[in-house]
Amino acid sequence: MSDLARLKTGEKGRITAIGALGPMKRRLMDMGVLVGETVQVVKVAPLGDPIEIRVKSYSLSLRKQEATQIAVEILK
Repeated sequence: MSDLARLKTGEKGRITAIGALGPMKRRLMDMGVLVGETVQVVKVAPLGDPIEIRVKSYSLSLRKQEATQIAVEILK
């Protein structure tokens, strides 16, 4: 298992856990970042922050700090 911040551009993963607490967890869940969802890394900024992902049918940008709180299983 890995965290979302470690995925490279184009890689997909299935969310297995969200380690964030309180308002940050609620914000991620409100955006559709839920356990069991498949996410794909679309683009990573040159310095690694932010990370653009696709979840469900829309794109989101997450700070690297937020992405490290999301555990994923890498999909082939």
